[in-house]
Amino acid sequence: MRTPELASDDATVAPVHASIHLPSLLVALAIMLGGSIYPFLMMRADGTAHHSLALTLIWAMSAGMVRGVGFVPRAWAWRLLFSGWSCIAALAVAGWLRWGY
Repeated sequence: MRTPELASDDATVAPVHASIHLPSLLVALAIMLGGSIYPFLMMRADGTAHHSLALTLIWAMSAGMVRGVGFVPRAWAWRLLFSGWSCIAALAVAGWLRWGY
């Protein structure tokens, strides 16, 4: 079987070699399991949904999964949104939304 030839613009882009990032993956799995087992975590005291908290937790979970499995996007905007640092930042914002005010 013959391998396909690279296009000229693909040859200039160096591949980014990444491995599993265990802390990000563990955070993502903890958010996934915690939200599945106890979904009341994403509610306000009066029983209504806390959409800002849910959004930041889902962002932290997504960034943790993407970075945790070792995928590093090529575009800088996606790389910024789905990095290990953005996972920590979104988790910090979620903690502030839950217990900060």
